[in-house]
Amino acid sequence: MKKTLDTKGQVCPFPLEEAITAVNEINSGDELEIIFDCTQATESIPQWAVTEGLEITLFEQIDDAIWSITLQK
Repeated sequence: MKKTLDTKGQVCPFPLEEAITAVNEINSGDELEIIFDCTQATESIPQWAVTEGLEITLFEQIDDAIWSITLQK
């Protein structure tokens, strides 16, 4: 299953905080796509994901200042 979390318009650290909550709500093997426009989150979310042992299956810039990262739990 894949869940999408849209945090556009939120400043850091809120995209990361919402991602932490959302990951805790999905099952092992499920994916979470996080869409964000906070530049700092381009570093903080991947760093947190690696620390938590989550697999980053996709990380791309989808617009001028919008990114999407997909994590597998």
